[in-house]
Amino acid sequence: MNSNNCFHCGDDCGKKAIVLDDKNFCCNGCKTVYEIFSGNDLDYYYDIQSAAGATPKTLDGRYDFLDSTPIAEKLIEFNDGDLQIVNLYIPHIHCSSCIWVLENLNKLNPSIKSGQVDFPKKTVRITYSSAAISLKEVVLLLARIGYEPYISLDDFDNKKKSVDRSLIYKLGVAGFAFGNVMFLSFPDYFDLSTSDASGGEFWLNKYEPVFHWLMFLFSLPVIFYAGRDYFISAYKGLRSKILNIDVPIALGIFVLFVRSTLEITFDWGSGFFDSLTGLVFFLLLGKFFQQKTYSFLSFERDYKSYFPIAITRISKEGKEETTQVHDIKRGDRLLIRNEELIPVDGILINGQARIDYSFVTGESEPVKKESGEKVFAGGKQLQGAIEMEALKSVSQSYLTQLWGNSIFQEDKASKFQTLTDSIGRRFTIAVLSIAFLSAAFWLYYDPSKVMNVFTAVLIIACPCAIALASPFTLGNMLRIFGRKKFYLKDTRTIEQLAQIDTAIFDKTGTITTSKKSTATYEGMPLTEAEASLLKNTLRGSNHPLSRTLYSLLSEQNIITLDEYEEHIGKGIEGSKDDEHIKAGSASFVGNDQVSDALNTSVHISSNDSYKGKYIFHNEYRDGVSEVFKDMSKNFDVAILSGDNEGEKSRLEKLLPKLTPLYFNQKPQHKLEFIKALQEQGKKVLMVGDGLNDAGALAQAEVGIAISENINVFSPASDGIMDASKFQQLNNYILASKKAMKIIKLSFLLSLTYNVIGLYFAVTGQLEPVIAAILMPLSSISVVAFATISTNFIGRNID
Repeated sequence: MNSNNCFHCGDDCGKKAIVLDDKNFCCNGCKTVYEIFSGNDLDYYYDIQSAAGATPKTLDGRYDFLDSTPIAEKLIEFNDGDLQIVNLYIPHIHCSSCIWVLENLNKLNPSIKSGQVDFPKKTVRITYSSAAISLKEVVLLLARIGYEPYISLDDFDNKKKSVDRSLIYKLGVAGFAFGNVMFLSFPDYFDLSTSDASGGEFWLNKYEPVFHWLMFLFSLPVIFYAGRDYFISAYKGLRSKILNIDVPIALGIFVLFVRSTLEITFDWGSGFFDSLTGLVFFLLLGKFFQQKTYSFLSFERDYKSYFPIAITRISKEGKEETTQVHDIKRGDRLLIRNEELIPVDGILINGQARIDYSFVTGESEPVKKESGEKVFAGGKQLQGAIEMEALKSVSQSYLTQLWGNSIFQEDKASKFQTLTDSIGRRFTIAVLSIAFLSAAFWLYYDPSKVMNVFTAVLIIACPCAIALASPFTLGNMLRIFGRKKFYLKDTRTIEQLAQIDTAIFDKTGTITTSKKSTATYEGMPLTEAEASLLKNTLRGSNHPLSRTLYSLLSEQNIITLDEYEEHIGKGIEGSKDDEHIKAGSASFVGNDQVSDALNTSVHISSNDSYKGKYIFHNEYRDGVSEVFKDMSKNFDVAILSGDNEGEKSRLEKLLPKLTPLYFNQKPQHKLEFIKALQEQGKKVLMVGDGLNDAGALAQAEVGIAISENINVFSPASDGIMDASKFQQLNNYILASKKAMKIIKLSFLLSLTYNVIGLYFAVTGQLEPVIAAILMPLSSISVVAFATISTNFIGRNID
């Protein structure tokens, strides 16, 4: 950096530089930011990237409006006592150092709990203690360190208004230059500039130097504007000691430009300006289509697609009805059962609210709420049923954001390396090795060809096709799966799904359906008061057996329980006045003498007196036998059930012979079972209902939650499958494996082009027309192959 450039932002300090610690600053704002960083032991920010900051703006009371509570509430997405969360759009986010600063705001001010950056959207989600720091102070802190947020209350909900069009502009510049350079290159392609048919000098010959220098001029904006991101990415990667796939791309572009410039300067030839502009244009075109693909996926993958769930709405007549979450309107009265996610902000009407906001904040301590208090979307009710009034409709992307919250990522992503990461690094090393080895060979045999061979290898062996193969293939598969009601968290999940060799299934609510199940009662008749209390206790539970029994019992007056508690894997209990009822396993209700061995049963006790049991007759999903038969051909399959062995003989008839069946498995047992399989080197798929299986879903390489029209959402899952598509599970997995084969075939196709090109390059025979054809043809054919192939796979999934 120039010695007179600002140490913080890199701008020219002019004649009046401000000096501190032997460093120049262009203004007091930059100096203040440096003092903040160095005073908080964060000055190693500048080691990540020099001059990465932005010049802080003069504030002058610009954010005084945030002192207004009504205005601040429009911006704050979560506000519960001492804790507030705000999501701000930061236009200046542009590199890894920006992410680093914004995710370390807690070191600048301990009242800020955390910062989570969404780099593609240029937003930061900040969690802070409102008792110690206000929203205005948070915004002022961001502005002082050069990350001033963009706030527009008129259209704050529509953050897409600030669209980054730079890629479109760069693509336009590269396309314009490419078209003109190709036109100017026609004399070279067809050898029109040397002689006519009679052997005389052709008239284009005298214009040849002009054409060459025009091509040079057209290439300048391509290099210094359209293609600069590849140089920046390569530079940052090398500074971080990471050999990313942009390194050979940037090196190839640079060498192509330098060699072409030298050729026309010393009249050695016409250069490779057509290949240069074409290369950048097709790289940007691929990036543009990739961006459009992900933008389209982002639209399709909002909460409406991701969550094939419903919520119970209470009509004005008091009738409970199931409705889709996106149909919720302001003023609707909603029933939230135990373990259900609150889909919208609202006011608690009745019931005992004990809400787990860890999905939103990461804080696991439940929060108690009284009638009349506000409850927020993303909280999970932990104590029976509550009724609330919706204050707004469901946010377009809020639930999706919860699913992608870094709190739930843990170590899964860090343990898994994508195919592109693996091949890309090896490819980069291979290309650089071939270039240097070829140069060394020709240095010994014919030094005049060294430069030609070295540059030709870097030019022709461009990894752009490899860089495009995975995003287009997996992105399109993600979209296809979504249309087939199989919703995966991200493209990485497809790669992990393709590697699984073991599939573990829960039973109740997973391979059984609550919609067709029936139950019979055996025991002492329940009194009217006991039946009412049982019905209202079941009303608060989301367990499949509870939901089934609730729907089978006769209607009762809705009452608010004094106490409710659900014991995971055991049962539920509720009380009203002096009456107390329990429903669950025999041991839970206090009757160890009753045998559960032969039936799936829910036992009932009233005031610690055993009454009887409801015996369930499970109804298995259509196609269960076919699914297990198909999957057992390629995978190890097993059933892990929390129920007793009452269904064992029936399951043995339904499932392939010798399918392992494990009963009486508590949630912790399921998790440990999967962990034991992984220690044996198994890649495990866990399929559950998202309730008692959260730990197992999180532990498995891929966790799939079955959704059957109930508002049970587990961020621990990697995917959600509509229950109606259960029969297609094996097809989804096979489609994932086929998608990975498509990527490998795309790599092979790209490698074929590279081998052909490298042959001409290494032997010193590379012609401009070969480079001009092979490089763009490689990218276009790979993208077309990936798109057509994945669409073909999609059509074969029913």
